[in-house]
Amino acid sequence: MNNIIDISDVNKSYDIGNEKLHVLKDINLKVKKGEFVSILGPSGSGKSTLMNIIGCMDNLDDGSYILDGKDIASLDDNSLALVRNEKVGFIFQKYHLIPKYSVIQNVMMPLLIRGVDRKIAKEKAIEKLRLVGLGERLKHKPNELSGGQQQRVAIARALVSNPAILLADEPTGALDSQTSKEVLELFKELKEKGNTIVMITHDNSVANCGDRIIKIIDGNISN
Repeated sequence: MNNIIDISDVNKSYDIGNEKLHVLKDINLKVKKGEFVSILGPSGSGKSTLMNIIGCMDNLDDGSYILDGKDIASLDDNSLALVRNEKVGFIFQKYHLIPKYSVIQNVMMPLLIRGVDRKIAKEKAIEKLRLVGLGERLKHKPNELSGGQQQRVAIARALVSNPAILLADEPTGALDSQTSKEVLELFKELKEKGNTIVMITHDNSVANCGDRIIKIIDGNISN
C-alpha cells in the first residue's frame, strides 16, 4: 500500500507574547491508504496542532507534508482550503450539523458548495446515509435524532465527497459508552471498505480500536 499521509521533520511554533511556543517538534508520520490510525495524547500534547496540520487547517513552519500525492508545505491559505475541501472529510466531537436543515440537506451540503448538480448530490447523500444506517431518517432534523445518529450523519457528510482521508477529532467525546462502541464499530466497517481514517483521541480504550496507535507527548511522537 502507498502512503497517503507522509509527514517528515515537521515543526510548528506559535508566538505567545514575546515568547515562541514550540508545539510540534520534528514530527515524522506515515499513514498507508486504508489504514485506521489513532493519534493518542493528553491535553497540551500537540495532538490538536498535528490534527490541524494533517487536515490542512494550518501551515507548518518547516519540514514536508505530502497528502495523497499533493505537496502541502508550500501552499498558501487559499490553496490549502481547496485541498482541505477535496482531500479531507472531517468528523467532529460536536457533530457541527446545521439545525434548520434536514439530515439529507446536511449531507448534501459539501457537494452543493462544490457546485455538484443537486440531483447527483442527493443521490450520493442517500447512498452514504444508507451506508451508515440512516436511510430511514432522511427528512429528520438534527434535534430529532439521538447523539449517535447525529454523529452518523456527520460521518455520512464526511464521506459524501469521497475524501482521501477521514479525520475524526474526539468522535466519541459527546457520546455514552454504548453509542461510542457503535460509532467505533462503524469506523472499523468503513476501514474494511477501504477508507483511510485518522482519529484524534485522549482515551486509550478508544485509541485501541485503530490498527495502530501513534502517541504524542510534549510535541514529540513517542513509539
